[in-house]
Amino acid sequence: MNNKALKVLEFDKIKAEIAKYLITTRGNTLLKKLMPMSVESIVQRLIDQTKDGADILRIKGEIPVRKLADLHDQANRLKKDGNLNGTELAQIGQVLQNTTELKEFFAGLKDDRIDLRQLYELNDKLIDNPGLTKRISRSLDDTGRVLDTASDDLKYIRGRISRLNDQIRQSMEQYTRGKNTKYLTEAIVTLRDDRFVIPVKTEYKAKFGGVVHDQSASGQTLYIEPQAVVGLNNQLHESQVSEKMEEVRILNDLSDLVRPEIDEIVKNNEVLAQFDLINAKAKYAREIKATEPLISKDHVVDLYNAKHPLIDPDKVVANDIKMGDGYKTMLITGPNTGGKTITMKTLGLIQLMAQAGLFIPAREESEIAVFDEVFVDIGDEQSIEQNLSTFSSHMDNIINIIHKVSGHSLVLIDELGAGTDPQEGAAIAIAILEKLAQSHCFIMATTHYPELKVFAYNTPETINASMEFDDESLKPTYRLLIGIPGASNAFNIAARLGMDRSVVDRGQSLMSGESQDLNNMIADLENRRKEFEQKNAQLQVQLSKNKDVQKDYEQKSDALDKSKASEIQAAKVRANQIVAKAKKESDKIIDHLHEMERKGSMVKEDQIISAKTGLKNLHQDETIKKNKVLRRNKRKQVLKVGDDVKALPYDQIGTIVRKNNDNEFEVQLGILKMKFGAEDLEKVQSTEPEPEKKPTMVRRTRSTGLSSKLDLRGERYEEAMSDLDQYIDAALLAGYNQVTIVHGFGTGVIRKGVTNYLQRNPRVKSFGYAPASSGGSGATIVDL
Repeated sequence: MNNKALKVLEFDKIKAEIAKYLITTRGNTLLKKLMPMSVESIVQRLIDQTKDGADILRIKGEIPVRKLADLHDQANRLKKDGNLNGTELAQIGQVLQNTTELKEFFAGLKDDRIDLRQLYELNDKLIDNPGLTKRISRSLDDTGRVLDTASDDLKYIRGRISRLNDQIRQSMEQYTRGKNTKYLTEAIVTLRDDRFVIPVKTEYKAKFGGVVHDQSASGQTLYIEPQAVVGLNNQLHESQVSEKMEEVRILNDLSDLVRPEIDEIVKNNEVLAQFDLINAKAKYAREIKATEPLISKDHVVDLYNAKHPLIDPDKVVANDIKMGDGYKTMLITGPNTGGKTITMKTLGLIQLMAQAGLFIPAREESEIAVFDEVFVDIGDEQSIEQNLSTFSSHMDNIINIIHKVSGHSLVLIDELGAGTDPQEGAAIAIAILEKLAQSHCFIMATTHYPELKVFAYNTPETINASMEFDDESLKPTYRLLIGIPGASNAFNIAARLGMDRSVVDRGQSLMSGESQDLNNMIADLENRRKEFEQKNAQLQVQLSKNKDVQKDYEQKSDALDKSKASEIQAAKVRANQIVAKAKKESDKIIDHLHEMERKGSMVKEDQIISAKTGLKNLHQDETIKKNKVLRRNKRKQVLKVGDDVKALPYDQIGTIVRKNNDNEFEVQLGILKMKFGAEDLEKVQSTEPEPEKKPTMVRRTRSTGLSSKLDLRGERYEEAMSDLDQYIDAALLAGYNQVTIVHGFGTGVIRKGVTNYLQRNPRVKSFGYAPASSGGSGATIVDL
């Protein structure tokens, strides 16, 4: 992109905002080089990088880049066989450490299955060097100070220095305490020439012997190293020299280790700087609430709610800007200070930002085209030195544009044809537009000439636009109106400000017929636009209501489908549990009988009946089970003593007389008391008003579905005994006093079995054969 466009559209100010978020030296260098690109694949890659950075910023906080220095000077010195100091080596160590950290960071993103478009590939360019990284981190801290762990010799020397310091201080304490303090100007130990000394009054300089290292300005104090510590100070000095030599050796060794790896380390630093810049672009996008621009496949510009990023967000007006679909030239007319130039700059700057890989201050799904150049002629660039007038300056710029423009260029011209005679200016403006249009470039121009409004109306691929003006407040609204030329508001404004009506009327009469017709056309268009906007607003309100109704319906439908699916799934789960439990119980009964058979024991008749009854009890009526599972949600009621309930396994009504625990209740069923789990009870809802509380009454109920006669004829023995056992239980629950068991004559086996069973059952009061008229010995009447 040409520098003039970047300067006029203030692209550098955007980069200055991004720079606030950079932390690496090399990142700032990359930002200075940041330019809009004209190759679509490169633009898309840069946008993808910013999108990845924005996603990471939202999910993980940000890419963990450290504050890193530029390593080019260090690299040049190492390549010339020079050695680095501790600070420079520490900076290299930080790059290596940050490389390791980013490798681990992106591995974690992959583990979390976070999709990224570009940054995994960028991270792959980092070359980890764990051995060198560990060696530097063990040898230097972040400031470049050599650590004790750098070598065993250094650790030993520093330990010796520490011990000598302690010995010297202990020896010096005899001079700063007790009677010797009277010979000192101050009872302290200090340093001169890296040697421990005491401040002695001049008249007592021979008192302690030793070496004089310094004298105060007044001459009253001598800084003396007492003879008693001279030897220790000598040892300390020797150890300090050894320490310096060992530190230099360590730094030289580290330099030799880094030297062959420096090119890869510098490349790592470059990649880390790219991550830093991506972080900064993502943070700036978040600050201005920018969105990802989409590159149009049809080379059109379609911006929704586009805002100029450098204007106060509380004051800037958003506009929809569209070009390329049906028209490539837009002529914006309207009064001064109405926002024409800002609208033009908004389009240009957003294009530059997008082509530099930045997010744009527009609504999501906004599309940009990739231009090979953006040409601008905005503002008064009159040059006194070159003796160019305003018109000459504009013509010079436009001539340059005409020579360089292509079919993939964007041209922005402010006040086209201004600065000369209006009639000539309008004519040259039309000629310029026709010449530029021959290259099929995109053009946005502003003008005050009414002739250009007619030109735009009659020329293919050209459209009028204007900045809205409020006739009531006499102020611009800064809204871009595409398809409507700007009306002349001079007479309206003058009249509303109090100008004499005769003056206004005289001015209007002096206008040519064409101008009057044009103004009438514009006024008619404006009225139609306002009418359309009013109806459109009403339709939008109704559409919003319809969408709310549809959304509510879809939510309820989804909820119903989910509830249905949930109930079916719950029923299936419960059914499977019941089947598994029944199978387990039946297997247990059969295994018990088999065990008795294997042991040679005689299986008694009552045991067979009991086993058969147990197997029969495992079966439950399908309707009951379905009800128990599918209607469980309806039975989620609190059960308490005194409630009327239905015992689902027996389909009988009873009353809760005791609560044993949270899930077990004792229920009075007729003359029986039985225990049930809460899931086997269903609360009976009464439609009658609740009576006053009275002592619990036990009621005997009669089931209308149970016959008073059981016919066992034709059944096998075990099946007949099982049916008899179940029938007697049901008859007791139904409240029957007497029942008839029809067993027939046959071989007499079932009749004998019935007799044996009735003799054992404690609930049977008495029994005997039926009268001859009722079956005789083929039936037994039982009193319960």
